[in-house]
Amino acid sequence: MTAPGIDTQVLVVGAGPVGLMLAGELRLGGAGVTVLEQLAAPTTESRASTLHARTMEILEQRGLAEELGDPPNGGPGHFGGIALDLTLPGPYPGQWKVPQARTEELLAGWATGLGAELRRGHRVVGITDRGDHVEVEVEVAAATPPSAGGGGPTSRRLRAQYVVGCDGEESIVRRLAGFPFPGEDATKELLRADIAGIDVPNRRFERHPRGLAIASRGPTGITRVMAHGYGTPARPRTEAPSFEEVTRLWADITGEDISGGTPVWLNAFGNARRQVSRYRMGRVLLAGDAAHRQMPVGGQALNLGLQDAVNLGWKLAAHLRGTGLLDSYHAERHPVGRRVLGNIAAQALLLLGGQDVEELRSVFRGLIGLPEARAHLAGMISGLDVRYDMAGGGEGEHPLLGARLPAYRLHTAAGPAGTLGLLRSGRGVLLDLGKDPALAAAARRWADGRVTHVRAEAEPGCRGPEFGAALVRPDGHLAWIDGTPADLDAALRRWFGAPNPGTGTPAPRHRA
Repeated sequence: MTAPGIDTQVLVVGAGPVGLMLAGELRLGGAGVTVLEQLAAPTTESRASTLHARTMEILEQRGLAEELGDPPNGGPGHFGGIALDLTLPGPYPGQWKVPQARTEELLAGWATGLGAELRRGHRVVGITDRGDHVEVEVEVAAATPPSAGGGGPTSRRLRAQYVVGCDGEESIVRRLAGFPFPGEDATKELLRADIAGIDVPNRRFERHPRGLAIASRGPTGITRVMAHGYGTPARPRTEAPSFEEVTRLWADITGEDISGGTPVWLNAFGNARRQVSRYRMGRVLLAGDAAHRQMPVGGQALNLGLQDAVNLGWKLAAHLRGTGLLDSYHAERHPVGRRVLGNIAAQALLLLGGQDVEELRSVFRGLIGLPEARAHLAGMISGLDVRYDMAGGGEGEHPLLGARLPAYRLHTAAGPAGTLGLLRSGRGVLLDLGKDPALAAAARRWADGRVTHVRAEAEPGCRGPEFGAALVRPDGHLAWIDGTPADLDAALRRWFGAPNPGTGTPAPRHRA
């Protein structure tokens, strides 16, 4: 229920993958949400097209992975243009190719199907945090353009309990709310173009004497090319590069003429590295590229943003019900973002450097050949190694505590089930493989839509969980494993609020 004078509990600004993922997560948690998007229609540009293993697991957690059908495996990954096998244990080894337009379509259908409202043609022009709510000034595009007899944009004021900027690296929410955004501007850049009607060899991080060339022909016949001239500084840009600039650079590096093709999409991206000091300022929060700017190498930017959204969504919804979890969003995701920006900066040195980095590249090739080094880099890029601090990092802590719930095949009272499917409702799960009566009694105290108690055993012939019982947060991370009843009670209180005063008594539902 929305408070009097409030239009919606949460305004999400930006209907890209991150904003739509967040909207769906908020709705699963029971929050009212409206998404504002300045574009009148969804983009058809391919943009980011790589989904990593952890993101695929998250989509399966919400019942969305199967809707993608059977996306092609993205083949071997890389670290700074050096081949890197991203395969790690799990249901989605490697990386997967899904055009961004398809990801947006999937998430939009899911979020709006859950009750999120999506308003297109809405451009945010002002944000004021009033302490107990946020006022947002919006310009709404006319349904009919002035050239066809319509009027210009109209102004509207919306009030929300919280606003989340998911509006990309040029975030208007970040600017209007005054988030500090320290870091470094780009010093080098890549030009990128999707081009129809050209026939050039596929090139995977091909290093020529004058620059780097990458080319990949997609199933529709469109070829994506990327190019960087060694020693060429990044140019200040307010718009995409021209097709002539791209073709000139490509010819300079490869000697090939691609000027006869038809450009479908053009852009430039550099090695800028920035991250907001705080992911939350009062009642305004940021997620995805609005919170961190990085070179989109290897698809990490999109995946990092989607994982921001999944961490934030259930916490903000719970906060609106009276559980004080919101500051843990910054505490958990800011270090993850900082680490990703660091590994991307290292990759940029290897990828965009000229002959001066060849010796360093040789050293990395040797290190990547070592199994432990390969697994370390693969876990970092895929997001599979993210582990949050659940218990202060004390001695004797279970090695999976704070990590994601691995994918196991289980047998439950309802029949066979995978562990990831247990999270479809967006609730916490108390997974009980030992049928301990005390666990059922504990779970009943939070059994009001916050935590589900699941008794299970490993499927015959399948590898079972490495624990007897575990508390799983809605985002899939393990918050308690095989500890004492007192530790379980503390974990339930920390992540799901106070227990019901009596079995079946609803918890407080909303908070201003």
